Amino acid sequence: MIGHFINGDTVTPTNGKTADVFNPTTGQVSTQVCLANEDDLNNTVAAAKAAFPEWANTPPLRRARILFKFKMMLEDRIDELAEIISNEHGKVFSDAKGEVTRGMEVVEFACGIPHLLKGDFTENVGTNVDSHSMRQALGVVAGITPFNFPAMVPMWMFPVALACGNTFVLKPSERDPSAALWIANALKECGLPAGVFNVLNGDKDAVNGLLAHPDIAAISFVGSTPIAEHIYTTGAANGKRVQALGGAKNHLVVMPDADLDQVCDALMGAAYGSAGERCMAISVAVCVGEEVADRLNEKLKAELQKLTVGPSLDPASEMGPLVTKDHLNKVKGYVDIGVEEGADLLVDGRDFKVAGYEDGFFMGGCLFDRVTPDMRIYKEEIFGPVLSVVRAQSFDEALDLINAHEFANGTSIFTNDGDAARTFTSRIQVGMVGVNVPIPVPMAFHSFGGWKRSLFGDHSVHGEEGVRFYTKLKTVTTRWPTGIRAGADFIMPTMK
Repeated sequence: MIGHFINGDTVTPTNGKTADVFNPTTGQVSTQVCLANEDDLNNTVAAAKAAFPEWANTPPLRRARILFKFKMMLEDRIDELAEIISNEHGKVFSDAKGEVTRGMEVVEFACGIPHLLKGDFTENVGTNVDSHSMRQALGVVAGITPFNFPAMVPMWMFPVALACGNTFVLKPSERDPSAALWIANALKECGLPAGVFNVLNGDKDAVNGLLAHPDIAAISFVGSTPIAEHIYTTGAANGKRVQALGGAKNHLVVMPDADLDQVCDALMGAAYGSAGERCMAISVAVCVGEEVADRLNEKLKAELQKLTVGPSLDPASEMGPLVTKDHLNKVKGYVDIGVEEGADLLVDGRDFKVAGYEDGFFMGGCLFDRVTPDMRIYKEEIFGPVLSVVRAQSFDEALDLINAHEFANGTSIFTNDGDAARTFTSRIQVGMVGVNVPIPVPMAFHSFGGWKRSLFGDHSVHGEEGVRFYTKLKTVTTRWPTGIRAGADFIMPTMK
């Protein structure tokens, strides 16, 4: 049974709701997870609140040293954490290690917090008047994270939040909760004081409880757009600072001059890696010109025949199972819809089975051609190994197609034409853009976030945007007595 992590200890309630946790490779229940009730929620937030004053008063350098120990532990024990992720999520082991590595980069960035929290100082803004600014912690902050990156997405949030002096409550996905408990125990081993980092397992009741709790100052969220919008509107209505990252429909534009072998390799990894369960997965290839589409489809069909789908811990596997049977059926349902809508299904992976793992949540890669913007498989986020090819007759048509979509998380263009690439990066209305890079996820010292209905709130995650989100600005203006009495001044202060 997987419990909570509250005030430095694992807590496993003996009553209340539970949920099954599956091994997607076998399709069997591996354990159960406790789902928080109101008492669990209140106890968790109370522990974080009690720990906040001392942690916020801890010098940033000392906070950074604990995070540095954690970073070193992640390096030493990366295989251990990656195996936990593979067993509960289903992504292949090498991909799970990549996830941990990308999360580790944010921890590494957060170790530089003494520099990042430095304020500004101006001497003599007025006669004998100085002014300086500082960034201070918010208090208790919470992260609500999705199933697809059970280690990386939490690490987008809590390292920066903790480094800034906040205490943290993590509500991970109940589908794969073990990584969060591993992280909590690792932080404790590295010397993090009790109550500074807590894990509250739960379902939507726990989410709504965090949104309403008066002692939560800020909420970070990654998930689908409908829920992201709910998180943002509800959290903001309750006076909280909110960053809520939503869904995506990421396009890759293939120009006539692009190297199609390079494009094919890029699409195979970006569309089918992690079984397409990535918010930055490429799910639409926009081919400029009929010939480009025809040639690319032939290459993709050949590569899909060679795609190795198998158990997540098998070193030969390139793609593992989907996370749950319900999600598997949902993705298969989208393929059904695409066929009904008239798209050409060039490769059908719906009936794929892995020998010896017939109950696992597997499907093969699917490829659609002649997908049009009015189709649901184009408009909606499928979150599975399904790639749609859309044919555009010109660069401008491809650009307008992407700009018209409600999601604007990531996009990419493959071309050898510098003018086309520069025009694309300038005119595209999307938050993260790649040029000959299929998945343009920024490094930790930059910030991650989409536009339009892919992000609700004013701040992206990690990087300097993360520091701004998890701190509030205070500006101090100082004048020391000079022995000269100036008298009362009843007009707006000016610095003359």
